[in-house]
Amino acid sequence: MAKLYFHYSTMNAGKSTLLLQASYNYRERGMDTYLLTAQVDQRAGAARIGSRIGISSEADTFVAGDDLYARIAEKLASGRIACVFVDEAQFLDPEQVWQLARVADDLKLPVMCYGLRVDFRGELFPGSATLLALADVLREVRTICHCGRKATMVVRQDQDGRVLRDGAQVQIGGNEAYVSLCRRHWREAVGDRPGG
Repeated sequence: MAKLYFHYSTMNAGKSTLLLQASYNYRERGMDTYLLTAQVDQRAGAARIGSRIGISSEADTFVAGDDLYARIAEKLASGRIACVFVDEAQFLDPEQVWQLARVADDLKLPVMCYGLRVDFRGELFPGSATLLALADVLREVRTICHCGRKATMVVRQDQDGRVLRDGAQVQIGGNEAYVSLCRRHWREAVGDRPGG
């Protein structure tokens, strides 16, 4: 039975690397995959999924409101697909997550989503919240804080390295803008949040 998977972590944990490796494994065995990524994130170039270690692949892009079920069904009708891979899954809207669940249930295609769980404020992304609720399989991709503990949070920094507490939920960036931390060091960096 096909399933909806959510591989989640903080920034710089290697999620895109794992996605590209898994897709490569399918293709190496003669099975086609369908790659999707958020149009808003063009760090690897337009319509590309890229990893910090230098590997990348072409991908179709999505924006909020796109009907991913219809797009995947059309792609499937034009050829065989063994698996769907979605990078930057935190940028899915909740309806798109439901569409991906339908892809697994009705089209019987495994759907592997990779993305962030929380933003720099410690709040769930809407797409991630819906994936946490609907995914058949949840897999944490682990990375570490500078202290050696598991990093579960991320801080956003300005160009001078100062930690930001406020701002838009979405700001595309990499190592220059984000640092993954354990909860304790995140709290020290941003100050205790309300209720703390």
